[in-house]
Amino acid sequence: MSVAFTREEDLEATAADLPDRPVSPHPNLVTPQGLAAIDDALAQARAAYASAQASGSIEADRTAMARATRDLRYWSARRSNAQLVETVADGRVRFGGSVTIERDDGRTQTWRIVGEDEADPAKGSVSHVSPLTRALIGKGVGDEAMVAGQSVEIIAVD
Repeated sequence: MSVAFTREEDLEATAADLPDRPVSPHPNLVTPQGLAAIDDALAQARAAYASAQASGSIEADRTAMARATRDLRYWSARRSNAQLVETVADGRVRFGGSVTIERDDGRTQTWRIVGEDEADPAKGSVSHVSPLTRALIGKGVGDEAMVAGQSVEIIAVD
């Protein structure tokens, strides 16, 4: 057996041995949209797993099977511990709601507080366990908080 052939097999085995995606220790709070996204991701993981199994030769593409198995475990775990939270409008910063803050330099930013899996700061949504959310949760319009070492004022809550 050639050394090159042995190395190729070793690289394939290493690629197929993917570590699990870490599951957060925090409560898995989700909005209705977040729960739907988890359900979609779980369905895609199941389809990828079925496809990898149906390909006939799992040995031919161990990486695809490993990835599908890892994603199926992750999304199954996230779905099993998801806690659907309905938004309650009470004038306070809450999970599922939006908050607009004004920074000392006059910039305003609006954030929607969502579950960890649906958070996307570039699109204006932050996780309920983020430092920003922790500083603002439970506060109302006119309240101030410290965010990233700066004072911010809450100017709107939806």
